[in-house]
Amino acid sequence: MRAGDFVGAKIYRKPTEDKRTKKDGTPRSPKKLGKIHFPVFTPGGTRVVGFMVRQSDIAGMIERPDRFVALDAIGVYEGAIAVDDVKDTYDAAAAKRLDINLDDCIIWVGMDVRTESGDVVGYCSDVEFKPRSGIVQSFYVTAGAASSVLVGDTQVPPTMLRGYENGAMVVSDEVKSLGYSGGAAAKAAEASVVVGDKVKKGAKVLDDKGSVAVDKGSRALGKQLGKTRGMFKAFKDEYQKASGGSSKATK
Repeated sequence: MRAGDFVGAKIYRKPTEDKRTKKDGTPRSPKKLGKIHFPVFTPGGTRVVGFMVRQSDIAGMIERPDRFVALDAIGVYEGAIAVDDVKDTYDAAAAKRLDINLDDCIIWVGMDVRTESGDVVGYCSDVEFKPRSGIVQSFYVTAGAASSVLVGDTQVPPTMLRGYENGAMVVSDEVKSLGYSGGAAAKAAEASVVVGDKVKKGAKVLDDKGSVAVDKGSRALGKQLGKTRGMFKAFKDEYQKASGGSSKATK
């Protein structure tokens, strides 16, 4: 499961068990909590423990602070991403239940990435993790948005993570020898596109067919925060497989 698939997605509060069904027998709609913001990692950095959620403004004017929501409290209710609306789902109470100190936790996404030798290799753009345990399977490191579209990202296994230092994610020097995955370059190669060193830095050295592929990729990135239907389905499918049961909440 990719954390980036959920950034910007709306998240709701499930009604309590005794209020999930209306008098007419229809399910009660959940109330909006806000939008998923950043994934939060343990101090060691190799497990996702929850997300920061940007709460909806009061009356559309008064801004409210982000809230921490525990990963294990997130599920699906009536086709929407939703949480159990109880005290230990949020903030300090959730941290106490999970036996973590939020002040020591890390938000890797968006952070610069450098090697032990001090070479900057890009920034952490996303993370793939197991939906139930939160264990990180790989970090996605990119040199920039254009580079990500053109040549893809470098997938860094958690075994190469060395920790946090001076505002940066520190990784093993071996990361520099890892290749790219995804991106438009692979597809563009089929259209006889020559990809040079400048392309790896984000330059558009592409022919007409390659340019179309890159343009589609750019539009896809622009729509990332707004997509919902496919994202919800992916979440429900993963949640169902991980939990071994139905992804629809029991009324």
